[in-house]
Amino acid sequence: MKGMAVEQLGQGIYCLDARYIKDGLACCYLMVEGAEVAIIETGTAYTVEAITSVLGNLGMSLDAVRYVVPTHVHLDHAGGAGLLMQRCENATLVVHPRGARHMANPERLIAGVIAVYGKDAYDTLYGEIVPVPEARILVAEDGAVIQLGGRTLEIRHTPGHAEHHFCVWDPATKGWFSGDTFGLSYRFDELGDERFILPTTTPVQFDPEKLLDSLDVLMSYEPERMYLTHYGVLEQPSRYVQSLREQIRDWSQVALTLEKSDDREQQLARQLGEMIGERVRTLWPNVDFKAIAEELRMDIELNAQGIEVWLCHNEKKEQ
Repeated sequence: MKGMAVEQLGQGIYCLDARYIKDGLACCYLMVEGAEVAIIETGTAYTVEAITSVLGNLGMSLDAVRYVVPTHVHLDHAGGAGLLMQRCENATLVVHPRGARHMANPERLIAGVIAVYGKDAYDTLYGEIVPVPEARILVAEDGAVIQLGGRTLEIRHTPGHAEHHFCVWDPATKGWFSGDTFGLSYRFDELGDERFILPTTTPVQFDPEKLLDSLDVLMSYEPERMYLTHYGVLEQPSRYVQSLREQIRDWSQVALTLEKSDDREQQLARQLGEMIGERVRTLWPNVDFKAIAEELRMDIELNAQGIEVWLCHNEKKEQ
């Protein structure tokens, strides 16, 4: 997807750059089946014009959109949902039970994002967040099935990154629309065609055991690909899942060894950076980690922040 506005993936699936922070970092997917369209992940309010344009290029109108499906309500995945629903008058928003109230009334969601990123960054990155009428929201329980022009899609709840997260299984392609459950799969020029995968533990609901269980759920379907939100489709996920499991375990175990202090989050970020650097050097001994470390810096800091929140929750339970 790098450097491309839209990529045709076959069997009616298109990967569209969400125009979030930088090219290729985030995407959403259009699924076309007959005369109906599903939009899986919405990007932000700034993504909506791109989605509209691509649909027009495909000869489809906004009236053809049957479903808008964010995997969870973090704003890089669901920030454009309300605006899309305004424009797609025939669409139903499909959302996790824990996320539905935030789509109907996004005030707490907005406040939470501002608390993490700041008001200026919120305005720049996400734009206007529009509420969705409750009558147009379908709350998807674990195992729910929706039909798109005769094509069956299955919803499975996958907590660990967030309690309000689900993934969407497409039997036609043996692929999961995995949101953030299957991590981030970076494409670096220094690695050629290889991909480097990291878990995403960003605030505020990271839970390592739940995330490991969710990976088991995904892999039990024997998927052939993951339609990741960050950095696009990943083929042969069985090659990468063990790395995700190892890192989730290693990061959480290291975190538990750190004493509570004012700078524990900074300590975590340093530890994660060292562990990630060691993994890169082991996998690709000829690659200079410094060349890609800067591109990983923001995600390392956010992951450390999420792990710190998890530690604080654990400590409160023990009191």
